[in-house]
Amino acid sequence: MAASNLNAQKGVTAITWETIVEAHERIRPLVHRTPVLTSTSLNEMAGASLFFKCENLQKTGSFKIRGASNAIFSLSAEEAKRGVVTHSSGNHAAAVARAAGWRGVPAWIVMPKNAPAVKCRAVESYGGKITYCEPKVSARAETAARIQAETGAVLIHPYDDDRIIAGQATAAKELLEEVAELDAVLAPVSGGGLLSGTCLGAKGVRGTVRVFGCEPERADDAYRSLKTGVLQPQETTDTIADGLRASLAPRTFAILRKYADGILLVSEEEIRATLRLVWQRMKIVIEPSSAVALAPLLREGGVAALGLPHDRMARVGVILSGGNVEMG
Repeated sequence: MAASNLNAQKGVTAITWETIVEAHERIRPLVHRTPVLTSTSLNEMAGASLFFKCENLQKTGSFKIRGASNAIFSLSAEEAKRGVVTHSSGNHAAAVARAAGWRGVPAWIVMPKNAPAVKCRAVESYGGKITYCEPKVSARAETAARIQAETGAVLIHPYDDDRIIAGQATAAKELLEEVAELDAVLAPVSGGGLLSGTCLGAKGVRGTVRVFGCEPERADDAYRSLKTGVLQPQETTDTIADGLRASLAPRTFAILRKYADGILLVSEEEIRATLRLVWQRMKIVIEPSSAVALAPLLREGGVAALGLPHDRMARVGVILSGGNVEMG
């Protein structure tokens, strides 16, 4: 699907290729163009040439700063002066707090009580005002709505927002611009902002690329939703991948139904093993949510299951979504 064909799609999303290009220009002075790393040993294990888009090395430690910056710097002066509010388990929270600080506006952040301490500290260090809530999807939204009503702040939703999705799309856009002729791209999926953006950004550059979401078995709402054709929300989950505990929204669900080529599930054991492997072989720190995107490629028959060309070594991009993890 070429960029022109991306623009021709109707009724799925208002995001066009021009929207993504404009988002990229808007955030370019604010975020890193993160490196793409490779690993010979991981290539041998996967039986494919892997290219890792290292958003774990991004400002605030994750891809989330892309969408947050695009959304907050898209606000009018009148909107911005009211401040912003969001809800997040961590990475989006930190990104909103950071981007709000850059714009000089207050940020109210709703976080679940079980959010990792390292992510809470990051939010506070960027000036975000944290309100804790019960670790349920409904509690997050309800608390954010209350704060919005009290303050008049603008809601910056973690994923159910075209500005967020367009910002996240810039990571895949950069990857496909740097690495020619990728056969597939894998990204983790939670609320679907990154995966939706990856679909639009990757297929906008290279129409034939396949895009797969990767999800913990213990947080499999995207898998169930795409399989049944009906949104399958989940209230709670206990996966180690704390960044993947949200559920798809109607907006992201519609994009993924149109553009995603499948959802791959991984076990908690696979996530842990992949974390260790990346630390050992690549000498970089990633969080469990990032490991979810690589894990399916390391199991027996993993690459073959993607339906990629068999006459040569497949070329696969992996979005390492973040590196905010409590060490020790």
